[in-house]
Amino acid sequence: MTKTVKLAGGLALAFALLAQPLIAQTRPAAAAPAAAAARGTIVPGIGVADLQAVVFSSNAYRTGMQNRQAQYKGVIDGAQARARQIDAQLNALISQFNTDRAAKKPDAVLQAEVAKIQQVKADGESEIKRMLAPVDQSEAYIVEQITDKLPQAVQNVLTKRGITILLSPNSVYFANPAYDISAAIVQELNLLLPSVQYVPPVGWEPREVREQRAEQQRAQQGGQPAAAPAPVVAPAPRPAGPQPEGR
Repeated sequence: MTKTVKLAGGLALAFALLAQPLIAQTRPAAAAPAAAAARGTIVPGIGVADLQAVVFSSNAYRTGMQNRQAQYKGVIDGAQARARQIDAQLNALISQFNTDRAAKKPDAVLQAEVAKIQQVKADGESEIKRMLAPVDQSEAYIVEQITDKLPQAVQNVLTKRGITILLSPNSVYFANPAYDISAAIVQELNLLLPSVQYVPPVGWEPREVREQRAEQQRAQQGGQPAAAPAPVVAPAPRPAGPQPEGR
């Protein structure tokens, strides 16, 4: 058996992003108005906006995430401390495995050690995820409050500017900066929603969970599925930190 086990980064690093005071800094920022529009013909009635960046650039998101950081500091610190303990346990198991491998212990012994390492790693990740569930729930609550107001903010800007076609940056190969209305939507969103609550009510669940639960209830009752709700632009998942390797 020639397999080598190594640990890169550690479980604590996997959750390092949660300890950043300004998590919003890891998000894309809404584009600011161009100092000077590029040359070319500007066609009226067309706009381009990155709505995910709009959410992350809003005052409500930034202050909500800062308040969340303070509110759940004990939870985050506890998760990091537990992650360090799990790292130490994993490193000890990995060191023992590498020593036994060098000593040419039987494959059955080495395979059992590898299985133990993988189990401790999986259990540790699940434990840390459970510990951080309130923190993740808080961000989901913050984002949902903002996305509930986002359609109105977008519509207000479209009406004010006479825009009838709104495009995503991902659907446009190139666009004159004059078409970008992301910053204008951020300003409108800041007016509509200056701040948000960052502690979810008891029993609160994210929208997608509520919708799935309602759909299951309708199916159990034999009813017809309800019409699909209007799409809501939701931010992409927070990028994960480095993950430990254990093989």
